[in-house]
Amino acid sequence: MRRFTALSLILLAGLAACGQPQNQAATAAAAVELTAPAGTYKLDPNHRSLVGKVQHMNLAPYSIRFTNFDVMLNLDPKNLAGSSVEVTIDPTSVRTDYTGDYLGTHKDTPFKSFEDALSTGPMFFNSGQFPAITFKSTKVEPQGPGRMKVTGDLTLLGQTHPITLDATLTGQIAEHPRFKVPALGFSATGAFKRSEFGMKIGIGKFLGDDVTVQFDGELHQQVTPPPA
Repeated sequence: MRRFTALSLILLAGLAACGQPQNQAATAAAAVELTAPAGTYKLDPNHRSLVGKVQHMNLAPYSIRFTNFDVMLNLDPKNLAGSSVEVTIDPTSVRTDYTGDYLGTHKDTPFKSFEDALSTGPMFFNSGQFPAITFKSTKVEPQGPGRMKVTGDLTLLGQTHPITLDATLTGQIAEHPRFKVPALGFSATGAFKRSEFGMKIGIGKFLGDDVTVQFDGELHQQVTPPPA
């Protein structure tokens, strides 16, 4: 049970963002050519997912997800290299769908649940000291219609390292039927080594070092109201 718990905890440490191309999973999403207007686009909180995986016991990947995160995209379709993206993740929003008796098998735990241990434990996300995980792009490189590589700085557990992700434009509409603004859909995939951010527990024993991530989400253009 404790090995299973450690697996999830470590995986979560890596889930924060998209990472280096090594061992990264290729997105299966089909790309569409960008025609959306320039502007600032904000993530739709009801239509997005962020999932990470790490190999367990050389058997199979184990998955976790975050339920509270935000993405802000500044888009310049005429000069994609001048576009930028920022991501903020709440580490207390970790979810694992764990159904075991965590309290019953961890009699001396100071945590109230499995997710609480993952998010606040000092060996893991340590959210009391590090209340946010962030990613800020530094370079956007077009890779063909609807595809790009996004390099940026990931800050996790107080450490910042450059990472790169593959992003795919999966859809766009000129006017969202509910919000009446342009909207975009993106997928992004990446991989990185959790040890680079200080999460080294279990490496070479029962947990892999490489973390793969998958983001999917819809973003709506933010319209500035006219001055009063």
